[in-house]
Amino acid sequence: MSVYLQKDNRYVWSPVGQTPVIPVTAQRDSLKIYGALDVERGYEIALVLPEMNASATVHFLEHLLTCLPERHILILWDRASWHKGLARQFVEDHEYLDMMYFPPACPDLNPQEHVWKLTRQGVGHACDYLNLSDLRKAFMHHLEHTIFKFDWLDKFFPTFLPESVLL
Repeated sequence: MSVYLQKDNRYVWSPVGQTPVIPVTAQRDSLKIYGALDVERGYEIALVLPEMNASATVHFLEHLLTCLPERHILILWDRASWHKGLARQFVEDHEYLDMMYFPPACPDLNPQEHVWKLTRQGVGHACDYLNLSDLRKAFMHHLEHTIFKFDWLDKFFPTFLPESVLL
């Protein structure tokens, strides 16, 4: 996820007949946050990195392996360019990692999108923060102190399959 200190103009109120003025900062700095959700327990593992690219993705995967030693991890990825090439090779080279890609244009299937949405709501408007450091602290505090319950398996796994298929 990328977060900027810009105004969020999805909702704008103004008197009828007056064009709303939305102040915008010239600052283009942003937070790049990588995250992984343990869908069983609802815990989020997040890491702020300077870029979103394949080497940063590999760095985050190394972080995951450190946080969850000797635990099998299924990485569910969207189709971002940094989830291919070097990052894909890293997953293939590690016995505790496996991966699957979401279908194109299906963010509702991604539990991580659920986390990002709840965190944005919990932290408030990014433009309310004076600097990226304060925004980073707020985001990380929310991610580290919130249990994200997501009924992903119940919601998307077919319940009509016989029990033997589920094993």
